[in-house]
Amino acid sequence: MANYTYAAYTASNGVKLHTIKTSPNNIWINYIGASNVPSQSYYGVNGGYFDPDTGNLLQIALNNDKPVNGTKNDYGSGYENVKVARGTLVWDATESQFSVQIVKSAADLHVIKRTRYWAQGGISMSLNSDSTWASQADKENMQNRTGNAFRTGLVYNNTNNIWLIVTDVKCTAAEFRTAIKEKVGSGTLVNGIFLDGSGSSQMKCKEKKVYGDEREVYQMVALRNE
Repeated sequence: MANYTYAAYTASNGVKLHTIKTSPNNIWINYIGASNVPSQSYYGVNGGYFDPDTGNLLQIALNNDKPVNGTKNDYGSGYENVKVARGTLVWDATESQFSVQIVKSAADLHVIKRTRYWAQGGISMSLNSDSTWASQADKENMQNRTGNAFRTGLVYNNTNNIWLIVTDVKCTAAEFRTAIKEKVGSGTLVNGIFLDGSGSSQMKCKEKKVYGDEREVYQMVALRNE
């Protein structure tokens, strides 16, 4: 099974975080169709925004330059952050380096080899910019930033660990971000992205399942079963 560490934390603001810590080389961006994360054979969390009527992906989701739901020219394939440039978490396996790149199309991503990377679109978390993160999230059309909702995110640290994080406590994006900075990574976090939230916030691992409202989410950030 997948190599990871699960942990749960409750921050001082009351937000409970369920976390899966792993290596970026264990990650596989996966299209799951009309299904949800807890019902999958893979462990992981939900991915980015999608059209619930069609299953079209509205954010970048690809492995090795191949979108997970079709080809580069297909609308909703996972090759574009539809309508607006958004924070996209990129693992460049050649460089062994993470980055968050604000792009509209995967064609604009900077990587060394197009055959050796994965990318997941989301909303910039801007962990090192407390004064401007909210305005940047608004530029990227973050949904329900100030409302109370379940939340999902990905963050990485300076030794190339990645955490897949879900809260099943309704909170604002700011409260979720604050809880992550307080409890995850022991001060080593570099950056991250918000993923789809509310009823889409879902997780599966051996230790924990988070169901959201059990909706179909179409795409997930999965751990390889190796």
